Amino acid sequence: MRRATAVLGMVGALVLGVVAPAPAQEASGRSAASATSSPPDELGPYEVGRTTLTLTDTARNDRTLPVDVWYPVDAEDAVDVPASEYDLLLARLRSEVALAEPVVSDEGPFPLVVFSHGSGGVRYQSYFLTEVLASHGFVVAAPDHVGNTTIDLLLGTPAPFGQSALDRPKDVSFVIDELLERSRTDDDPLAGAVDGDHIGVAGHSFGGYTALAAATTSAAGPADPRVDAIVPISPASGPFSDEALAAIEVPMLVLGGTADTTTPIDPSSTRPYALAESRRRFRVDVDGAGHASFTNICDFYDTLAPVAPANILEFLSALRDDGCGPDLVPIAEAQRLTNYYTVAFFQRFIGGELGYGRYLRPSSRRTDAESDVTLFARGRDEGRRCASVARGPRCERRR
Repeated sequence: MRRATAVLGMVGALVLGVVAPAPAQEASGRSAASATSSPPDELGPYEVGRTTLTLTDTARNDRTLPVDVWYPVDAEDAVDVPASEYDLLLARLRSEVALAEPVVSDEGPFPLVVFSHGSGGVRYQSYFLTEVLASHGFVVAAPDHVGNTTIDLLLGTPAPFGQSALDRPKDVSFVIDELLERSRTDDDPLAGAVDGDHIGVAGHSFGGYTALAAATTSAAGPADPRVDAIVPISPASGPFSDEALAAIEVPMLVLGGTADTTTPIDPSSTRPYALAESRRRFRVDVDGAGHASFTNICDFYDTLAPVAPANILEFLSALRDDGCGPDLVPIAEAQRLTNYYTVAFFQRFIGGELGYGRYLRPSSRRTDAESDVTLFARGRDEGRRCASVARGPRCERRR
């Protein structure tokens, strides 16, 4: 779990003065009224805004967290707004989707999703997912879990694993507290934006542990009762007892890659899926996906490549192969499938869009395609082998 996620931050921390190019941002003309017809693996009806907050938890010795927030924006408010740029400490990576702090859509409140990064990672490590979620009408907040981030690795000051396991679930609950308070504050830029009755948590690797911890008892304490659904991605589920996993009752989608050797599907995905009491649980195994296939590591690496010293590139290149190596599913396809299932799941279970349930139901047909997934649904013993197609997977009963 630590090896691959540490790379995400290392890549982002080693470039100086580089800004990756992106197309000019213009209003797309997407209408929020078309939300229910937007395929989950494509941009939704909203433009996307992004801002970075600094939040201090006075109840935990003034623990201070940088938090990125992505949010829906109406098309008319996106005109002439510059692109948002991800600060990679020594570089800036320009987003092709997110805009720099436009006003939030007045069509809220919107469901809230908190995203938790992997060990040694950064809050925007999977911006391909957080941006698309915001375009579909979610407010997405992602904290840096201080003590378990890129900066901590670079400075040689990482917190012990056990301390991070305590901190992370509390960070999530604190971020929920703060976003709800800002939504209730009339003069806050996020006023009226967050629906406190519809909250989800997603996370990758150690962030997958964090997502599970939001829904059950962990070293940090009991579940957060405000959390309505979770998406653990390549989760580090080992720290949980069978009893703790069995206590998960909220809807759950577990994503993993068959080529992941850091948190292998068996048991990292199979245990929580098999043991959870939730009657609405799903498991998606993406053929050929590695541990970092669910991140933006390749974008970080490509930004670094023109200027990094050869020895750094050689080191990072080997680790980069965990996300976009030649033997893995193309990372763009892994990201598309991640968006497809995660957006559909959150739309169905916290977005109030029941029609998105159809994307979580395998059909009886299969067509040839570039990549395969196996979808398990609602605790059934059988899975279904699914071939990826333009509007979703075609599946057959797994024998």
